[in-house]
Amino acid sequence: MKENEIEYRVASQEDMEFLMGSRLEMLREVNNLPQGYVFDALFVEESRAYFVAGKQTTVLALEEGRVIGCATLCYIGMMPTFSHPTGKRAHLMNVYTKKAYRRRGIAARMVEMLIQEARDRGVTEISLDATRSGRLLYEKLGFVSSTECMVCNLQTNASAVEGGRFRKSSEGE
Repeated sequence: MKENEIEYRVASQEDMEFLMGSRLEMLREVNNLPQGYVFDALFVEESRAYFVAGKQTTVLALEEGRVIGCATLCYIGMMPTFSHPTGKRAHLMNVYTKKAYRRRGIAARMVEMLIQEARDRGVTEISLDATRSGRLLYEKLGFVSSTECMVCNLQTNASAVEGGRFRKSSEGE
């Protein structure tokens, strides 16, 4: 699909270099890494393997054959619940547009395409982690803040469960 000379398309395996290049560029920018930053080989290998596995859909925005934006929807299968009877959920991530192309509706168009793809696949809920600057866009597209979720980061919280027992609460419970 082309709009104003910008081509929007769902990425395929043939787009692997576009996928990897745009992901690493986005990560450098959002994490304030220098342009020449070299990512860990395992990280790059696992990212590439994830794209190959196909448990995601990525939309690319291209101008004259160059990637100017990308957005990825990762599919998550969970046990069905009353509110999500298929158990099909998704997580939106890596929504990125190059600085020179921002505020033109490119990110919105990519996310709209992914929302439709999710509907077509029977997904009942899309989650995302929004930056402050991205919240308005997501709200316009129908996303709402949620207080239902809690997270335990097992990489940073090694003491979450000690010795097979529940960790003692800091509140003395």
